[in-house]
Amino acid sequence: MQIRRLITFAALLLCGRQWLAAGQQIEGRIEKNPGKPFVAVTDFRASGAAAAFVAAFNTTVAADLAGSPVINFVPKTLYPIQPPQQPSDLIAGVAPPARGAVTIDPKRISDWSLPPVSTNFLGIGYAAESNGQFVVFGWFYSTAPTIATLQQAQVFGKVYTATLNESGAVDAGHRYAADILAQFGGKSLVGTHIVFVSDRSGSKEIWVMNWDGTEQRQLTRFGSISTFPSASPDGHAVAFTSYANGSPNIYMLSLDTGRKLPFYNQRASMNAFISFTPDSKRVVFSSTAAAGPAQLYLANANGSDLRRITSSGAIEVEAKINPKTGNDMVVVSGRSGMPQIYRMNLEGADVSRLTAGTGEATNPSWSPDGSHIAFAWTKGFEPGNYNIFLMDVASQQTTQLTANEGRNENPSWAPDGAHLVYASKRGRQSQIWVMNADGTGKRALTQSGSNEKPVWVNAAQ
Repeated sequence: MQIRRLITFAALLLCGRQWLAAGQQIEGRIEKNPGKPFVAVTDFRASGAAAAFVAAFNTTVAADLAGSPVINFVPKTLYPIQPPQQPSDLIAGVAPPARGAVTIDPKRISDWSLPPVSTNFLGIGYAAESNGQFVVFGWFYSTAPTIATLQQAQVFGKVYTATLNESGAVDAGHRYAADILAQFGGKSLVGTHIVFVSDRSGSKEIWVMNWDGTEQRQLTRFGSISTFPSASPDGHAVAFTSYANGSPNIYMLSLDTGRKLPFYNQRASMNAFISFTPDSKRVVFSSTAAAGPAQLYLANANGSDLRRITSSGAIEVEAKINPKTGNDMVVVSGRSGMPQIYRMNLEGADVSRLTAGTGEATNPSWSPDGSHIAFAWTKGFEPGNYNIFLMDVASQQTTQLTANEGRNENPSWAPDGAHLVYASKRGRQSQIWVMNADGTGKRALTQSGSNEKPVWVNAAQ
């Protein structure tokens, strides 16, 4: 695979052909961090027709909270047997001093701050069926012993209404968990999507799924190779490279309607690797229109008003524009031989190399705040194999996020700046995985076919 990758890069350098990447699988767990708040949420119960779906709600809430890097989710195995379900079950204040062993009262909210639960916050609630809908009543409290009344301890109390089925219960669970995470600066991923490449239909096509891996569906049906998707920051369009008409050209689809959007491809052996500006109005892409190795071009989102911005004599691909500034970008370039990541402005000037020049560095992706990039690199604990690294752009300090877990590539930041989606390959097939931005909490989102090159899409604005 490594020799094939080098040959492909050389081919791009000489004649502008496609440069494909791969991806890979892993496992992980979240370590408890004493610097983050501890949160416990009891299993909600339900009556009537809602009882059949409350388990889906509870599972969703637990998964969202356990997978978040902004809190420590307390395992339910530590909870009392009969936890409270609603405010009327709770007792405020601190228990009076007792002789002998201390007895924990699960209804006394401050007792939840004691071992073994030792939580800073407690979520409780219940579900019911009302007028044919799944209705959840959810509350969230501080367990600090210094808080005297339940009114002072309550952080929020909300009602969540959804369809009376499993998908509705899952949706309500996501919203309740999102409200909890929002109290600690966490941003909800509900409404975001992940676009990716899959061969499960017989050829490499563009697919899309919800941020949590649900509702996976096919977007393209070209029966050819469609790859390297990119999403507009406003969440309305996806652009990608496809061989549908023979040579690699750029295509664009509406994520709202699924219909093809106009894009003018200049005459070239390759037009590929497209990326949007933060306002979604312009794009940068690679093309061999001037002959020789692929160079970078800036254009309107439909391909008009084209302007060449690099003339390096070396391959220039995978340009990614800084989402915070919109004025600079990172690029994979062959200026120093093997592919490395460079930084430059949108005019192609002020060029500096970010990676060390050793191994191959590819697939850069900006964090939403423009302070870090995630990328794939063949250095670190497994020299020669691709792994995901994180770089602080200002200091150029790097952190390795994957190791000894196969071949890992194509990272893409979530809109919350706290998660990364990537492709991971063990054995013969690649799958889409997600992890926290510190490398913890790894889990697979796909299982069918071979899946690669994921891109996280913002919720439509």
